Amino acid sequence: MITFSIVTITYNAQKVLQPTLNSVLQQDYPHIEHLIIDGASTDDTLRIAEDYKKLSDENDNGHEIKITSEPDDGIYFAMNKALNKAQGDYIVFLNAGDSLPENDTLEHVMLAAEAGDGEDLPAVLFGNTDIIDAKGNFLYHRPLSPPEQLTWKSFRHGMLVCHQAFYARTDIAREIPFDTEYRYSADVDWCIKIMKEGQRRHLLLRNIHAVVANYMQEGQTTIHHKESLKERFKIMNRHYGMPVTLMFHLWFVIRKIIRRRA
Repeated sequence: MITFSIVTITYNAQKVLQPTLNSVLQQDYPHIEHLIIDGASTDDTLRIAEDYKKLSDENDNGHEIKITSEPDDGIYFAMNKALNKAQGDYIVFLNAGDSLPENDTLEHVMLAAEAGDGEDLPAVLFGNTDIIDAKGNFLYHRPLSPPEQLTWKSFRHGMLVCHQAFYARTDIAREIPFDTEYRYSADVDWCIKIMKEGQRRHLLLRNIHAVVANYMQEGQTTIHHKESLKERFKIMNRHYGMPVTLMFHLWFVIRKIIRRRA
């Protein structure tokens, strides 16, 4: 059976962590490794995580919960730590405040992962995202949505898939760590690199055709919006070149104006 490594990065996340953990606990799918990578929190984050592990063990749901807590140099350093620890077939990053939308979400992801006769597992499984507030209330469907045929060039149009809805084959992901030069947008760079490697190996990128993640609007990328945009421009320039990057950023401005007037 396909196994999933779900990674939750935490640091003093007591106010938003519980819904994230609940959404994993309630998954009907049993083959889950949940890695909680904590940056030495000083609030009740670890207590909440340990209570969750105990409850999961009592439920005997097949989930394996692994908690690590030690100082780190930021979220992408913690994510790289998770890449080295993950044992599942696929890895996805579901950080504190984010959640899986339905109890059968991973069932849908697993079905998309099933390979045909003689086919290798897809390099990436991807789906849609809903935006929620800090209390878990639905706000809106994410305006950017993935195309049916996703390639690494698709991200010229923006990050069409949230990294919370981006399931990467772990064997590939482990070879492509997050670039810690970036503080807020290394996930964009990482997703592009994963898709490039999938194309090099002639592997599929498969659309799940479902909402597979709830993304909390008040995340770090939202809080540090300007810094994130600067990093994304730099990332696009690296992967697509300056002429393409400038052309698409002009379109981003026009698109934003159109949406405001709509």
